[in-house]
Amino acid sequence: MKQLFFCFAVCLNSSLLFAQDFTATIQSLYDTSRSAKVFQALVDEKKIPFIFKDSVAFLYKGEANTVAWMGDFNGWGYDANFPNKGKKIPHTNIWLLKASFPKDARLDYKIVLNGDTYILDPENPHQQWSGVGGGSPNSELRMPDWKEDEKLIAKTSPKGKLKSDVLFNSKVLGYQIMYSIYLPAGYESMTKLPVAYVTDGYEYMHPQMGNMPTVLDNLIAEKKIEPLIAVFVDNREPINRQNNRRMKELAMSSAYLDFFVKELIPEIEKKFSAASDPKKRAIIGTSMGGLTATYFAFTRPDVFGLAGIQSPAFWTKPQIYQLCNNPANPTMKISMTTGLINDTSKESRKMKDILEANSCQYHYREVNEGHSWGNWRNLIDDVLVDLFGNN
Repeated sequence: MKQLFFCFAVCLNSSLLFAQDFTATIQSLYDTSRSAKVFQALVDEKKIPFIFKDSVAFLYKGEANTVAWMGDFNGWGYDANFPNKGKKIPHTNIWLLKASFPKDARLDYKIVLNGDTYILDPENPHQQWSGVGGGSPNSELRMPDWKEDEKLIAKTSPKGKLKSDVLFNSKVLGYQIMYSIYLPAGYESMTKLPVAYVTDGYEYMHPQMGNMPTVLDNLIAEKKIEPLIAVFVDNREPINRQNNRRMKELAMSSAYLDFFVKELIPEIEKKFSAASDPKKRAIIGTSMGGLTATYFAFTRPDVFGLAGIQSPAFWTKPQIYQLCNNPANPTMKISMTTGLINDTSKESRKMKDILEANSCQYHYREVNEGHSWGNWRNLIDDVLVDLFGNN
């Protein structure tokens, strides 16, 4: 009984320590008589990384010559001003990196051993899939005030139908394109529905990335948006899906725009009950797809009256600013989002000023996140409500 009581007291005391004093917890790791037990207590309570208010202690236990943390916080190596190298606690095999972030931040990261071996944080259960084509997960830092959007959670509400991997032979592009199409629940009794065309469609659909079909189901069931059709255009080559053509197709490509206008949209409107009104037709994308959404909408406002722009890669094509800076453009509805931590806030704010000067109807959001699907997926419902909301 005494032994059980002692264990309970130690666990209780460690919980109180972790909850009340960041500095004391770090200092206890430097006490070689306690460091192993303190580290294990943090592991047991799932408190690695150790977070208190806006302070973070990244921790790793293992043999290595060097340990560093790479992630959104240092632009995955492009931001040299962020000190990302860990320090080994003397006389232990525990490595530590202290940092501070906004209390509502959410960031992707990996641990780097010996300068070249990238691993997931073995003690952190939270992960976010990322990478072109959705190739690999990252560990995920969730600060105390960050919350996952409830619209990402599948519910028992009526679910739409998803027809995947439809092939289309494009004469404009000279190769096959693949897309998937979402039809809302009850589609059979509906007519002339709005349509959202979505680039990087595979990733927007993927449950561990965009998870957009679930968001659509929930928003439509809750009558937050009107029922709509979503066309998820896959930028991967159908016969070799390791070959992603997005850097060519989404770089303000006039041929890719022609494919949409001359081939894809007529095909969708022929096969499905889709509205032909530009005010009910959206183009949505993230990063290079955000650039493309902007390019499509401002080049052909007679086709796309709505644009969802997430973390747009405007820096790759600065001429996009001049294209959009035209007061003669028809009024369109824009929803733009960006992260504030090594994302596209500088470029997005510049575009926001242009939209404001040209009397566009727009919504603009910034979050304390990086260039990641964890950022974009949490804002998809906001973008959809901005563009298709029931007023």
